[in-house]
Amino acid sequence: MKDPHDIIVRPVISEKTYLGVEATNTYTFVVAPSASKPEIRDAIEFIFEGVIVSKVNTLNRKGKRVRNRRNNTFSKRADTKRAIVTLSEGSIDLYSS
Repeated sequence: MKDPHDIIVRPVISEKTYLGVEATNTYTFVVAPSASKPEIRDAIEFIFEGVIVSKVNTLNRKGKRVRNRRNNTFSKRADTKRAIVTLSEGSIDLYSS
């Protein structure tokens, strides 16, 4: 089994994800590109105790193309995979300092 901390890279903290937490109890995480939905579900339930995941949606985001102004070349930012996790029981406290 993979380490759960290798599957879940970091949470996505933005205004849009914060509204999802308040309205529908959904949380967004950047995950490893090779992670599957069952692995993500097990990792979330292992890392955050007392949480039951009801649904996992994933999406692959393509990296943006970036232009270097000095020598007029192009490069690309890394592709990322995100997981939108809906909880049926419990909550995750990501926004405290």
